[in-house]
Amino acid sequence: MTGPTRGELWFRLAFSLFGLGLLAATVAIRGIANFAALIEVVGIAGAFFGGTAIWSAIRLWRARE
Repeated sequence: MTGPTRGELWFRLAFSLFGLGLLAATVAIRGIANFAALIEVVGIAGAFFGGTAIWSAIRLWRARE
């Protein structure tokens, strides 16, 4: 078992950055109604997309060496 290929990592990185951009645009346009929404939307979605973007970038960085 070798893990995801470089193409899959690039896709995950691009998809995660796109998701973070949509999340930021949505918050900028619609705002956050209350604290629970902040935790749910920004916390969970931001952690998912941000974590995936960071993980993919690190794997791509290490693979080039």
